[in-house]
Amino acid sequence: MDIASVVRQLRQERDRATKEVQRLDSAIVALGGTYGKRTGTRNLSAEAREKIAAAQRERWAKVHASKGSSNGAGRPKRTMSAAARAKIAKAQRLRWAKQKKAA
Repeated sequence: MDIASVVRQLRQERDRATKEVQRLDSAIVALGGTYGKRTGTRNLSAEAREKIAAAQRERWAKVHASKGSSNGAGRPKRTMSAAARAKIAKAQRLRWAKQKKAA
């Protein structure tokens, strides 16, 4: 095999590869260029983002207001009576004493 035939084969392969790339480019254009792009991302203006954020804040305010929360967390604040706290404290002291005794 001489150099001229090797060069001819290389050129044929290059032409085939070029046609394949053009075919792939055509397929990408036909699909609207959707492949290769990051999905789920949008380029929104600062005004549009602020408008969306304000609407979301308004929705959250409605939800929190409708639950009658006194602490802003969506549920009423709970308080424990002094008697209940004393009962829990006494039970805890008994648990500690039992643990100390076992050790």
